[in-house]
Amino acid sequence: MSTRTVHGTHPLSTTRPPAPRLGGRRRILRAVAMSATLPYLALKVTWLAGSRVGIPENSILLKGGTVLAVANALTLTMDACVVLLALLLTRPWGRRVPGWLLTPPVFVATGLLTPIVLAFPAQLLVRAVGLGAGEAVRAAREPFLDPWVYSVVYGGFILQALALAGLFVPYARERWGGRWQGVLGRKLPPPTGVVAGVAALTGAAVGVVQAYWAFGGSAGLSAGRAAVYSAESGVVSAAHMTCALAAAAGAVTLARGGSRPARGPLVLTWIGSSATLCWGAWILAAGLGVNLGEEEDSGALFLLTYAGQVITGLLAGAVLTHYLRARGRSRSGADAGN
Repeated sequence: MSTRTVHGTHPLSTTRPPAPRLGGRRRILRAVAMSATLPYLALKVTWLAGSRVGIPENSILLKGGTVLAVANALTLTMDACVVLLALLLTRPWGRRVPGWLLTPPVFVATGLLTPIVLAFPAQLLVRAVGLGAGEAVRAAREPFLDPWVYSVVYGGFILQALALAGLFVPYARERWGGRWQGVLGRKLPPPTGVVAGVAALTGAAVGVVQAYWAFGGSAGLSAGRAAVYSAESGVVSAAHMTCALAAAAGAVTLARGGSRPARGPLVLTWIGSSATLCWGAWILAAGLGVNLGEEEDSGALFLLTYAGQVITGLLAGAVLTHYLRARGRSRSGADAGN
């Protein structure tokens, strides 16, 4: 494979480098990613068919009606896309997919899966050391899903995340390796620096609020949400805090440039911006829509915080895109000069 062909390819271009031979490690990761979708897909199909497996009596899910059916169909489709992604990252025809078409689904998958990878193992650890939700908190919770469902579904999501990461990193290295090789380089233009600065401010604000909720603060939360706080729910807020701060720090680092290696800030911005944007949008949509039978409205601070996550993710993602475009132009110019 020509190094110049790969490294001179713009991240969003349609250049199609030849596919390398697929090794045994990637075949295993592909199988893991695809098989890890089966429990979730099976549950969604059975629920759409009218089954109540895994749903306890009096669950608010039983009040969802058409809204729940649409949500189940949407999330089933989203998880089925993991199978398509696993094939795209390992089959020869995947190299013929333009970068601009490949990037959004990988970005969304990263964003939706990262907080689960961070939070669910932490919740298991919290329970293991005896800091899980007490009897009063469990009694105050609205019935939702049987406990085994969380273990099966989130366990599958974590396997999907790890397998997709193991497939995407070598794919991206072979196709766009020049984008994160070497140092950060030149400082980005002032307008991009302003965007990064705003992302840092909104990310810091979101991080402060999420940290407050992580340690038991209740301002901005509905009475129902505040009543069911525990260390288990606190680690979820801590995961959102971590992602927002990662997006902010990564965006500022990319905008400032310098002699530091580029790989770390790029990874930090990619993961932070995707997780902050995707989960902010997901929770904001739920808060503004029909909450599957929940009677309490989300507070203004709650909605503003997740709107702040969306803004942080969008701005950090814009800085990342501009950085990659600028880096692609500079490397293409260097190749042309050789």
